[in-house]
Amino acid sequence: MPAAEKTSSTLPARAEAVVIGGGVIGTSAAYHLAEAGVDTVLLERGSLGGGSSAHTAGMVRTYFPGDPDTGRMAVRSLNAYHDFARHTEAPLALRRLGFMVLFTDEQQIAAFEATREAQEAVGVQVGLISAREAAGLNPLIDEGAVLAAAWSPEAYHVDGLDIVRGYAAGARNHGARLFTHTPVTRIDDDNTVHTPRGSIKADGIVCTAGPWSGEVASMASVDLPLAPHTIEMLFTDVPPAPHREMPMTMHATSGLRIRSWKDRILLAMGMPKAGEAREEWLGRISGHLGTLFPALDGIGLHRAWSGDFDASPGNTAFIGEHPTRRFLYAAGFTGAGLCQAPAAGEELRDLLIAK
Repeated sequence: MPAAEKTSSTLPARAEAVVIGGGVIGTSAAYHLAEAGVDTVLLERGSLGGGSSAHTAGMVRTYFPGDPDTGRMAVRSLNAYHDFARHTEAPLALRRLGFMVLFTDEQQIAAFEATREAQEAVGVQVGLISAREAAGLNPLIDEGAVLAAAWSPEAYHVDGLDIVRGYAAGARNHGARLFTHTPVTRIDDDNTVHTPRGSIKADGIVCTAGPWSGEVASMASVDLPLAPHTIEMLFTDVPPAPHREMPMTMHATSGLRIRSWKDRILLAMGMPKAGEAREEWLGRISGHLGTLFPALDGIGLHRAWSGDFDASPGNTAFIGEHPTRRFLYAAGFTGAGLCQAPAAGEELRDLLIAK
């Protein structure tokens, strides 16, 4: 077992807080709770960061189109990442790439302008740039296929597992006990949490189980309206000509996202629709690539990895507490957990110690 996951084999009889889930949200919660002096135990069904945290595009950003509430959480979290080493003694290798959204419809530009003031009010740095300026930032873009773009410089490459390891180490330094390969099998009405390793009585339960949050909540007779879904990341063949590192670039219409990944390009556009063959889905992706990025027209696409994510009905995370029992939750991040983990951990801490 890696040093980062060494832990006692004995589950304590009780704890003030039992965090269920050891990804970026769970380890952030454990760290912030332990730092505040809360006796904290974290239970993870597999390895730390082995769920959604390991299957992202490795980006933290602050601009979320049409969603200033998520932007507020992301700005707060990015500030924490810049100060990460001081709190966890684990520096993050943040590398600025920027984030761009391509508009190919006048209504998309109007929608951007309608929420721009709200975005800026919560600290998001974003502006409207011309198609020529967009192509200057990402030379793969065909100027003629784009009307304008939103440009947000505050977007960085980061290894999500570095965040998990940093928070886990920080949590342990403050006395938290972390148990991996310890799935939760049952939760009693008195907040006794059962696992194959034993049972633990929790003053408060904190559910941060990603795609399994709904399953965990149901054990406690709590309904979380989650709809887990899968996203597949793809690699291109090596592009025909060398390209400089480019920002993450998203097409507002299709949701297609591309970014540099070593000598290739990493891209995503969800998964095949219901009843759609994989070949048809790949064909739709290729069509958008050929229109927006002509140099990638006809390029080979290969599976990189896939992962399950917890999605809320509105694709905006919800953080809260059940009204009749000490069951807290942070779920529905829809693949943007890296961008919000520090703020989510702080909010969970504040909820738990408020009573």
